[in-house]
Amino acid sequence: MCLLDGVAGWDQTHIECWTRSHRDASNPLRSHGVLHSVHGVEYGAQAAAAHGGLLLHAAERGSDRGYLAAVGDLAWTVDRLDTVADDLVVRGERLYGDARSVIYRFTVAAAGHELVAGRVTVLLRVEAE
Repeated sequence: MCLLDGVAGWDQTHIECWTRSHRDASNPLRSHGVLHSVHGVEYGAQAAAAHGGLLLHAAERGSDRGYLAAVGDLAWTVDRLDTVADDLVVRGERLYGDARSVIYRFTVAAAGHELVAGRVTVLLRVEAE
C-alpha cells in the first residue's frame, strides 16, 4: 500500500512528501468511509520509509527492511483526514539512526495547518547483498 503521491524534496535529515490519497474513497485505511486522523501515523511512517530508501539509494547500498516498533508523542487537531479538501503535506525529520533502528518526527499538514504530528521508531533488518 502506497499512500504518498510524490516527494517534493529531501536532504540527509528531512523529507517532504505530498498526497491526495486521503480523499480517495478506496483508500485502504478507511473504515465505513471514514479516514480517522490516527491514520496520519501511516502517512508519517511512509514518509520515513521513502526517506530511508532515498538515503540507501544515494549511498548505493542494499535495501533495509523496516518494521514499525513504536509511535510516540502523537497529537492531532482534526478528527478525520478524509474531509480535508487540500492535498496533505507529510514531512519527516530523521532524529536518530544506526544500523538497527531509526527515529523520525513527522507532521501531516494541509493548507499550512498541522493536522497530525508524532514520532515513529522503526527497527531495521539489513538484507544480505
